[in-house]
Amino acid sequence: MTDLRIGVMFDRSWDPAGLPAFAREVEALGVDDLWVVEDLGWNGGISAAAVALGATQRLRVGLGIAPAPLRSPALLAMEIATLARVFPGRLVAGVGHGVREWMRQVGVAPRSPLALLEETLTAVRGLLRGEKVTVEGRELHIDGVELVHPPEPGAVPAVIAGVVSPKSLELAGRAAQGTLVAEGHGPADLRAAREAAERGGAGGDHTLTVFTFLGVGEAAAPALREAVAGHAQWLGRDVTQTFAAGGTARDAAAALRALGAAGARTVVVRVCGPEPLAQLRAVLAEL
Repeated sequence: MTDLRIGVMFDRSWDPAGLPAFAREVEALGVDDLWVVEDLGWNGGISAAAVALGATQRLRVGLGIAPAPLRSPALLAMEIATLARVFPGRLVAGVGHGVREWMRQVGVAPRSPLALLEETLTAVRGLLRGEKVTVEGRELHIDGVELVHPPEPGAVPAVIAGVVSPKSLELAGRAAQGTLVAEGHGPADLRAAREAAERGGAGGDHTLTVFTFLGVGEAAAPALREAVAGHAQWLGRDVTQTFAAGGTARDAAAALRALGAAGARTVVVRVCGPEPLAQLRAVLAEL
């Protein structure tokens, strides 16, 4: 628990013009991570990560998450490596299936999402290690690609899998260095995610990162309820079974600690409602 990292999401609904100032403000608050989002039609993940890194000095920036069908693994590795060379030790890259409906919308839905994600994770990680990568897979064909400027040894960014289903959670344990768990998942879900990753072959160094909705105080309560209700529908579970950190700052801090006690290495809050920085400041004071 003493090693729990606290991060904050730059919400996809926020104007990216405000990202540099927001990144500097949360860095000044002492937050460990800032996570950016790549959802179809919103902001570009790699460009947002570059903006946040360039605006700050020590903050670790997380890419949450790059949809594997939407990005060539060679190009994704090139982009990640460029950021890692300029900002060593300050990037973690999340990769996932992408929302199936969105991938169909742009004509890139794979025949096998599981195969594509595993092949992408394997290829990207190999390229970032400076290897010459060849893949003859079910979904990918890569013939002897190698990065000219891979990350420096010892500064290779972690590549983690943002996944939800049991089979995908096992895949994360097999092919990624960590699992990124979506909003709405509580301590019991994290323990199940760890067990699934271990079935896939994950060791003790496999990290768990979890996004969670945060709403502190009465003013934030309506937005928090709306966010939780929408996500419960997406997850196919009851609202009462959809985890969030709400109530007072002390209540919210206790919820974040519970996620850490369940195995989360990093908890990333997605702030709902007005004055997100004030809410974040109040929770950090309790932590």
